[in-house]
Amino acid sequence: MSDRASHALPAALAATLVLACLWTSLALAAPARVGDLTQHAGETPVRLVGYGLVTGLDGSGDRAFGGIGSQTPTVRSIVNLLHRFDIDVPPDHLRPRDVAAVLVTAEISPFLKPGGRFEVQVAALGDATSLRGGVLWMTPLAAGPDQPVLGSAQGPLYVSSNGDTRSYWQRANAGRIAEGGILEAEVPGTGGIPDSVLVMRQPNLVTAQRVAAAINASFGAGTAKVRDPGAVALNPGPTRAETYLEFLAAVDTLMVTAEEPGKIVIDSRDGTVVAGGDVRVGAAVVTHRGITLQIGGSGSRAEATGLVRMDPPAAVEDVAAGLHAAGARPDDLVAIFEALRSAGALSAPVVVR
Repeated sequence: MSDRASHALPAALAATLVLACLWTSLALAAPARVGDLTQHAGETPVRLVGYGLVTGLDGSGDRAFGGIGSQTPTVRSIVNLLHRFDIDVPPDHLRPRDVAAVLVTAEISPFLKPGGRFEVQVAALGDATSLRGGVLWMTPLAAGPDQPVLGSAQGPLYVSSNGDTRSYWQRANAGRIAEGGILEAEVPGTGGIPDSVLVMRQPNLVTAQRVAAAINASFGAGTAKVRDPGAVALNPGPTRAETYLEFLAAVDTLMVTAEEPGKIVIDSRDGTVVAGGDVRVGAAVVTHRGITLQIGGSGSRAEATGLVRMDPPAAVEDVAAGLHAAGARPDDLVAIFEALRSAGALSAPVVVR
């Protein structure tokens, strides 16, 4: 059993953090569909981008983006927008504090058809301090600045918040709109029959071998062959030529236990820590901004504020819970876990999002 930090962690936060880590580890170890672990070669996602305006902000919109007063890009965009509705407003009469210029991005499947919906990400381009409560004005989306319009996006934004009252972490100038995008035109250069090569979403030789073994066990030896850790080649044979799509669909439904990746993912905004695989932390001592993490050692050090001590090898969820109890902020968690990685006490890579 590991020692607890001197400050008590709220029960709800500790339970949520530990259960999230344990649930993720169990989920990665559970069998998964081949279709969830792979995609067919040629199914390259299509990325869309657009420039738009978010309205309805409570005084947190753009103020001096690009210049002063009527010369700002935000003001000019509003003037152009209103002009399309035969409404002419002098630019120097506009002082928008409830509007923000934004960049809208999305990633869609190449097989998505016109009328299909998708999620869009929205991020402020100027000095807007928050997009919370805003609504994205209808924004054309294209594959690039000089490309034809393929879809559009609009709708109310969802902006996450961790409830932190510190101003740095309370900034919320990015958000998303679930199913806020609509594809309006056929994606050029896509479609057709999927290729007979399965591409691993996360290249891993062990998982690729398990996928090939499951396919060969169901459809006969030689149906699948591992090319490399990132690809499995399929050979459906002449008898399945007329039912090729049915064959691919059947392959996608096969169940395979994927190799658990040893990885730690930290959300730099709200401090969420997710551990994949059975990741353990070895003996080390890290001191950062008044917080001392001690894993191992004699234990003779006097208890003090900000001290987190436990026995090695320590579970990632215990380390994260102890650091949260000691008052560690999201950037503190990132620094401490990266220090553990650099010191060799942690072998799994640390991914910061």
